[in-house]
Amino acid sequence: MADDTREKYILLAVNGTLMRGLELEGNLLEAGAEFGFEARTEKCYRLWSICDRNPAMIRVDPESSQAGKVDVEVWKVPAAGFVSVLLKEPEGLSVGKVKLDDGRVVLGVIGEPELVKGMKEITEYGGWRKYMGALNG
Repeated sequence: MADDTREKYILLAVNGTLMRGLELEGNLLEAGAEFGFEARTEKCYRLWSICDRNPAMIRVDPESSQAGKVDVEVWKVPAAGFVSVLLKEPEGLSVGKVKLDDGRVVLGVIGEPELVKGMKEITEYGGWRKYMGALNG
């Protein structure tokens, strides 16, 4: 018989303010999430700064010269708390499948294409922390 008392977890790749030590990490902790590991995506994403408040990552053609790898953190989020995390995300961010550079596919926070119109692309930095570090000199 299966053990139905064991908590089910969802692996969630985050690429911005949900990361450890940043503004919205508390949303993950309140949901009972645990940090899993640091990773990078496959080279098939672009990253934008949304008014320097949070990033938005969008999957693109991996053959595109604009595609890059993005630093992410993968968290173990209890299934019961998953929706509460998503509902607290800024408008225009949602969840989709994210390819990690080790070949795994996990759920992750991604941006809607409309959100990035007119925003600053930051793919060249390789991640939100690196971009924010460059801004803060």
